[in-house]
Amino acid sequence: MSSNSTTAPSRGFTASAPEQSNVRWFVCFLLFLATTINYMDRSVFSLIEPLLHLDFMGWVPGLDAAHQATYNINYGRILICFQIAYGVGFLFAGRIIDRLGTKTGYAIAILVWGCASISHSLVGSVMGFCIARIFLGLGESGNFPAAIKATTEWFPSEERALATGLFNSGSNASAFVAPVLIAAVTMRWGWHAAFITTGSMGLVWCVIWLLFPYNKLRRGLTQTQADLAPVTRGKPIYSVLFRHRGFWAFCIGKGLTDPIWWFYLFYLPKFLNDNYGLDLNHVKYPLIVIYTVASIGSIAGGWLSGFRMKHGHSVNSGRKFALLVCALCVLPIMLVPHMKTISPNNAWPAIALFCLATAAHQGWSANLFSTPTDMFPSTSVSTVVGIGGTAGAIGGAVFTWIVSHYFSLHPLPIFAMAGFAYVTALAIFQLLVPRLGEARTA
Repeated sequence: MSSNSTTAPSRGFTASAPEQSNVRWFVCFLLFLATTINYMDRSVFSLIEPLLHLDFMGWVPGLDAAHQATYNINYGRILICFQIAYGVGFLFAGRIIDRLGTKTGYAIAILVWGCASISHSLVGSVMGFCIARIFLGLGESGNFPAAIKATTEWFPSEERALATGLFNSGSNASAFVAPVLIAAVTMRWGWHAAFITTGSMGLVWCVIWLLFPYNKLRRGLTQTQADLAPVTRGKPIYSVLFRHRGFWAFCIGKGLTDPIWWFYLFYLPKFLNDNYGLDLNHVKYPLIVIYTVASIGSIAGGWLSGFRMKHGHSVNSGRKFALLVCALCVLPIMLVPHMKTISPNNAWPAIALFCLATAAHQGWSANLFSTPTDMFPSTSVSTVVGIGGTAGAIGGAVFTWIVSHYFSLHPLPIFAMAGFAYVTALAIFQLLVPRLGEARTA
C-alpha cells in the first residue's frame, strides 16, 4: 500500500523520507550481495568436499564413497555444528536487530561471519572445522532477519515478495558463482584460500553498508504497518508471538521446508560426484544451470503473489496461490533416485528435476518470508524471522543427521520427504492462518 504521510512515525522509520524512492532498489541490490556472500561462505565446505578426503577427516583409502562411514559421519557432524549454531543464533539475532536497527545489526552480523569464514583456513582437524562452523553459523543467522526487516522498511506490501525474491536469489547466484570461483582458487592455491576469498568479500560489503546513508533515506511508515502496530504494542513480545497462530504457521513452514534447501546445498555436489562421477571441476556446470533456474524461480515466485495482489486479489489469495504453485512443482523431485536406472551415464535428467525443485523452493521461500510482514509490525519482524530461522535450522540439523546416516544406501525415502514437505507445510499454514493479512493476535 502507499505511504501514509499523516501517520506518526514509528520506531525504525523516517516519516520525512521519500515515499517511493528508487533508492529502495539499490538497497535490494545490497541485500542481494550480502545474501550471495552469505551462501558462498556456507557452501565452500561442500564444494571442496572431494579435497577433504583426508586422514584427519576419517577417509579410508581404497573404500568406495558409499562405505566411508567414519568420514560421512564426521562430515555430517561438521555440517550439523553449523546448523545448530545457525539455529541458536537466530534466537538472538532477530531480537538484537530489532533493537539495534537494521544498519547496525546487519553490519555486526556480516563482520562476525566474514571473520569466521576466514578462520576455516587456519584449522586442520574435525574439531577445528566444528568450531569455525559454529561461529560462521552464529554470524550468518543475522542475514535474513536483517534483510526481511529492510524490505519491510523500504517496500510496500505488494512489492515485498518480489524484493525478497530478488535478494533471496543471491542464494542461487552464489551457487553458480561459487563453483567457478572456488574451483579456480583451489586449483591455484589450495582449499585454504577458498575460505579466505569468500570471507574477505563479506568484510568489503560491510564497509560499503556502513558508508551508505540507510537511516537518512529510508521510506515512511506504510498504512499496512500502521494497522499492524497494535498487534504487539504495549505487550511482552514473546507473550504475543507464542499466542499468535501466524507465528506458529511461519515457524512450522520453515521447519519443514528449510531442511530441503540445506539438503540441496550440502549434498547436491556429493550426490553428483557419487552417482555420476562429477568432480569439483565438472560439477560446476550442472550447479550453474540448477541455481540459475532457481534464481528465476525465486524472482518469479515473488512476482506471482504481487501480480495477483495488483490485479484485485487479497494478500491471502496472492501469497497462498504462489505457495501452492511452488509446493506442487517440488513433487517431481521424488523421481530423482530412479534417474540413475533410467539414465545411468547421463546426469542431466536428474539435474532437470533438481532445477524444478530448487526453483520452486526459492519461489516458496520468497513468499513464506513475506508472511511475517503481513502479520506483524516491522518492530518485531526480525524477531519472528529469527525464531522461524531457528525452527528451520533445527529441522535442517535433524534432516542432515538422517541424510548422513541413510542417504548413500537409502535415497528413496529421503527424496520422498523432500517432495511432500511443502504440501504438508502449506496445509498446516492454511489451518492455522485461514485469512492471511488480517491484524489478529491469536
